[in-house]
Amino acid sequence: MFDNLKIVWHQGKQFIPDVTTEQVPGIFRGRPIITNEKVDEEAFVELCPTKAIGSSSICIDLGKCTFCGECAVQFPNKIKFTTDYKLSTNIRERLVIYEGNDKPIEVDPTTVRKEIHRIFGHSLKLRQVSAGGDNSCEWELTASNNVQFDMSRFGIDFVASPRHADGIVITGPITQNMAEPLERCYNAIPEPKIIILAGTDAISGGIFADSAAIDRSFLSKYHIDLYIAGNPVHPLTIINGILDFTRKKR
Repeated sequence: MFDNLKIVWHQGKQFIPDVTTEQVPGIFRGRPIITNEKVDEEAFVELCPTKAIGSSSICIDLGKCTFCGECAVQFPNKIKFTTDYKLSTNIRERLVIYEGNDKPIEVDPTTVRKEIHRIFGHSLKLRQVSAGGDNSCEWELTASNNVQFDMSRFGIDFVASPRHADGIVITGPITQNMAEPLERCYNAIPEPKIIILAGTDAISGGIFADSAAIDRSFLSKYHIDLYIAGNPVHPLTIINGILDFTRKKR
């Protein structure tokens, strides 16, 4: 008992009491803010390797952004990455941040299927599918249920079998080799079921978007319920996104 007390004394509490208000270190790159300052737009747009920066109207698509931060380094007065980790939404267009817009990214509860709150509001079992991922988002999904973040306290867990799942969380750009296994996994989940895309690679393909080795036809067949931006996604982003999606009232 005394050994346990010494650990608590030296390390403090190892869990986050409130994951909805927790602050992250200043080095974290979250939701960006684009100012109205005039810059060389052509240079600004061409700087991004994944074409996340729009040219018609200055904007950044967080579904394509790798969060490398190079745009903020080269144009520090034009763009700044905040520590806002709430980067999840059920509307794809809300991941696009426009010049002069400082609004938070949120789930729109009016477009969430009615059965989601009723069935999954207190318990949600998910099957994670790494569809050609690099293990970065997969690590963060695992971390979301460690002693610090403890996602299970909200009734949200990952399960081994799709037969026991309520939906899938897809990571990775979806390679050709994983296209069929992904579909089989989804078909094995009983109705009603949800699809969550976690990370830049899953949402847009990321740096692999133009690769001939990926097959993203699965995404055009089914409705995507939640987009969780990040590269990789942060555990707090994951937890807050799923909570908002399943429990935020109309």
